[in-house]
Amino acid sequence: MGIGTRKHWRIAPPAPPTFFAQASAIPPLVAQILYNRGIAAPDDIDAFLKGTFESDNPFLMRDIPIAVRLLRQAIARRDPIVIYGDYDVDGVTAAATLIQTLQALGAQVKAYIPNRLDEGYGLNIDAITELAQAGARVLITVDCGIRSLDEIAAARRLGMTTIVTDHHHVGAALPQADAVINPRRADCAYPFKDLAGVGVAYKLAQALIRANRQVPLPMTRWVLDEIDLLDLVALGTVADMAPLLGENHMLVTKGLIALNEARRPGLSALLELSGVAPGTATAKSVGFVLAPRLNAAGRIREAMTALDLLLAADMQAALPLAQELNVLNEERRAMTQEVQDRAREMVMMRGETPPLLFAASPDFPHGVVGLAASRLLDEFYRPAVVVSIEDEWSKGSARSIPEFHITEALDTMSDVLARYGGHSAAAGFTVPTERLPEVEARLLALAREQLAGLSLAPTLQVDAETSLETLSWDLYHALERLEPFGYGNAVPVLVSRNARVVEGRTVGVDGRHLKLRLADDRGVVWDAIAFRQGDWICRLPHRIDLAYMLEANVWNERINLQLNVQDIHFPGE
Repeated sequence: MGIGTRKHWRIAPPAPPTFFAQASAIPPLVAQILYNRGIAAPDDIDAFLKGTFESDNPFLMRDIPIAVRLLRQAIARRDPIVIYGDYDVDGVTAAATLIQTLQALGAQVKAYIPNRLDEGYGLNIDAITELAQAGARVLITVDCGIRSLDEIAAARRLGMTTIVTDHHHVGAALPQADAVINPRRADCAYPFKDLAGVGVAYKLAQALIRANRQVPLPMTRWVLDEIDLLDLVALGTVADMAPLLGENHMLVTKGLIALNEARRPGLSALLELSGVAPGTATAKSVGFVLAPRLNAAGRIREAMTALDLLLAADMQAALPLAQELNVLNEERRAMTQEVQDRAREMVMMRGETPPLLFAASPDFPHGVVGLAASRLLDEFYRPAVVVSIEDEWSKGSARSIPEFHITEALDTMSDVLARYGGHSAAAGFTVPTERLPEVEARLLALAREQLAGLSLAPTLQVDAETSLETLSWDLYHALERLEPFGYGNAVPVLVSRNARVVEGRTVGVDGRHLKLRLADDRGVVWDAIAFRQGDWICRLPHRIDLAYMLEANVWNERINLQLNVQDIHFPGE
């Protein structure tokens, strides 16, 4: 990021003195960060730091008692059960969670994950019909189904018991399933609404395990503990960018412990092949190392490969699958770069940057259009839509900025779209190819209307201003207590003013990065790195204001504190 694309700094307002008084047991800077995350009550602070959550009762979630009763009856009757999942990491881990649980209870269960390229997102009637004809008597959706009214109705007409588990926003009507489990339902009393798809599946698994503990089913095959599923929950929750607050924070905290114990052969193999040392996996490792490999299967081949890996019984079965995912991930990277470059060309050919970026081509593989849209958003800070054009149907993926709710935008054109879903920042849709120009025009018009007069530039959320003199290993270790970091609980960003530049030089390929040495008012020198900000070297002043993350840097077996600079301003800006 160069000088011309600097960010707005949105510095969080200081917490009131009464808050600091009641949070006196923790460092003020840490208390301020918790306040910024909406964690202000003493009990909430204590729960967050200890990794607990006020309610762990899955039976509070609407329709879970019904689903447990129906599934126990189906298991007792030996009815074949199908888990219908999504092809991303959230969907695959959700499917694995319920398959492992139901198998432990003695169920006849298998998974169906649609092919992204041929079938697109969500349920489809052809697949449901085939499953029913093959003998499926129970259909459970994971990470999908909340807007599949016609498909659920078809499944019921075909004689299947239907249970929907989903976390996406609810539409105008609920599907007429036997049970609809989604904490976002207006009539659902469950206190935490932001579970990922795997989190919702886990709540159903929890309920099944607890019910079986009270009254065991006679066909139970082995004892399954809730903790045995938490590595899957952590993986799917982080990969789906669910906010790491409340129950999600607790689930991921415990899930990372389970993940690092590497008891699941598939994840042990994937960690080994991706170079993550045992015991060192973090939420960042999940988001940037494990999740892309698991996602690669669904993006360019079959997501069943990822599911098979997660359910592999031993390392002999797991290692070839992990190796296959590594190869697929390299293919995915190359395809994504190609689509990104071409989509960028199409945007730039139109001259002035529009309020919404739209690029469509028959040459765009559907599996990577979402990644390309995300990269366009990062570069231009505009909602971005990238579409794979096919003969009859076109499939698009959208990524958006906080100023433009993309799923609500798609709601306004539901009359045109064959299928769509998502949340405020990301969505996917299927549209008749002949109607694609209309979708583009309507989205662009809506963006012009909603974004008119706004200064569209990336905003950097800053947790607090502090002087470099306050930084120390003690502060670093205090900040570590807020982990795991991720969406909704980002790595804390601090701002320090008027730091003296002792040295500045470019590093990396083509001098893309800026290496700094900065002095505080005591004369103590701090190392700093500003990735993709090498352009500053041309006009670096003697004093700067900087926004940064405090991190531990390991180099040549030495460890020191380092400032990871997110942005630089001239003093007084």
